[in-house]
Amino acid sequence: MTDRPLTLMAVHAHPDDEATGTGGVLARYAAEGIRTVLVTCTDGRCGDGPGGVKPGDPGHDPAAVALMRRQELDASCDVLKVSDLETLDYADSGMMGWPSNDTPGSFWQTPVEEGAARLAELMRHYRPDVVVTYDENGFYGHPDHIQAHRITMAALEMTDLTPKVYWTTMPRSGMRRFGEIMREFHEDMPEPDPAEAAAMAEIGLPDDEITTWVDATAFSGQKFDALAAHASQGENIFFLKMGKERFGELMGTETFLRVKDTTGAAVPETDLFAGLR
Repeated sequence: MTDRPLTLMAVHAHPDDEATGTGGVLARYAAEGIRTVLVTCTDGRCGDGPGGVKPGDPGHDPAAVALMRRQELDASCDVLKVSDLETLDYADSGMMGWPSNDTPGSFWQTPVEEGAARLAELMRHYRPDVVVTYDENGFYGHPDHIQAHRITMAALEMTDLTPKVYWTTMPRSGMRRFGEIMREFHEDMPEPDPAEAAAMAEIGLPDDEITTWVDATAFSGQKFDALAAHASQGENIFFLKMGKERFGELMGTETFLRVKDTTGAAVPETDLFAGLR
């Protein structure tokens, strides 16, 4: 037996990602007395600047944006009661195909072994019982999400740890519902072209392939407030337009694919820590 607390480590790409995909589990498990460790890999410098100024436009100061986003990240962690925040501070690579993908020092240009070695040190320090990150495609193809997946899986191989490992996902039924709500809020939204629609249809998993459904509805207000803490990115955070009640209905349950397990806990499961307590 040990006095070490049960520990959840979430590895995310940018400030605000922690709230979108795992805000509910971070808040829920913190309330249950579990240590919650957030690792944020990039500084978010490719986000919007004050007044919504876009990367590459006149007046966009990447260093100032990075500082602002770190302050917002701290505020989000306060809302979610995150126990420990670790930042790797790689330069945000921007969306796939942006020139910033090729910037020396960007996360996308960082050798996987380098990022993984740094993350492995954090894993050895915190010894997480559960690790959460993205799937091979970074859920929707963002280079920094893909890189976060790569360094997380490589870091686990560098350690002697055997945590339960999960990738964030969404049920296809939830993605369809999300699309309906998007059209409800944007009645003039054009229909996507066939290629875009086909790509969207591949995001997430069929409902029966999802291994883990965690009800965090009671903490959806915290999740909403954590997203709202990233005020500089509000234009890009559609969920904030719903209001808390609708947000809770759509985003209250968080879903995952369990990819590593030594507990033998049956799936589908409703608790990331099933088999550990």
